[in-house]
Amino acid sequence: MAPQVLGRALVTAKWLSEAVRAGRVGASLRVLDASWYPPQERNARQEFKERHIPGASFFDIEECRDQSSPYDFMLPSESHFADYVGRLGVSNDTHVVVYDGDKLGTFYAPRAWWMFRAFGHKEVSVLNGGFKNWVEEGHPVTAELSQPTPAVFKARLNTALLKTFEEMMQNVGSLRFQVVDSRPEGRFRGTELDQGLESGHIPGAVNIPFHSFLTETGHEKSIEEIQHIFREKNVDLSKPLTATCRKGVTACHIALAAYLCGKRDVAVYDGSWSEWFHRAPPRYKISELKRNKA
Repeated sequence: MAPQVLGRALVTAKWLSEAVRAGRVGASLRVLDASWYPPQERNARQEFKERHIPGASFFDIEECRDQSSPYDFMLPSESHFADYVGRLGVSNDTHVVVYDGDKLGTFYAPRAWWMFRAFGHKEVSVLNGGFKNWVEEGHPVTAELSQPTPAVFKARLNTALLKTFEEMMQNVGSLRFQVVDSRPEGRFRGTELDQGLESGHIPGAVNIPFHSFLTETGHEKSIEEIQHIFREKNVDLSKPLTATCRKGVTACHIALAAYLCGKRDVAVYDGSWSEWFHRAPPRYKISELKRNKA
């Protein structure tokens, strides 16, 4: 087998294609398509049915979430997650590889990667470059739908990888951990709307747009380049760090990038800006637009 790139958190298309050809996709190796798109733009499940990596199953982030929450894509309960991934044939001994079909190369896959880690699963990797590069490199695709044998998955939430609104509020005063916001600069600064919401950021947060960690082709940058990005923003990877974004998705790119540098304990603020905007007092929503109006 070809060596994997940048550690176990990433696998290359070459490595996965060899595993597919060798018939290794099964109980010990599951491939999950975690694509999600705005419904008016693309239909992720339909695209999966038409074309996906052989042996892959569809990981529906709309189903595998807390559907009682007013905020998008919040983590489901332990039992919900365990039942959902068990039906996809994932056990605690399965190596899970996640990917998505975003035009950037990777968008939602790091969220699925982080979800597995949050529920105690260690053997989970992101396909470096995503489905876009899988296709461009000429690897096989299929419309054949697999029927994985259900498995038993036991989930245990690792609360160290998750931050709540209350913990984020406390941190504004205590500054016990660094906060990195992965949204585009205009949304972080408050100069452009954030999917219909007024934008801005949590006091003390640093902005590193998530695409900073991706090359032009959509692959993850090298460890040296990633370390340089964090250093430029004065983010100390030896100290506690929490990632945030709009709804807890691209924040997971921060967690993945830090993981590749050896930092395995980055937490994600699951509610992110969508919750912070609705719950935090006005003085805790930093926006250049508001300052300019004042």
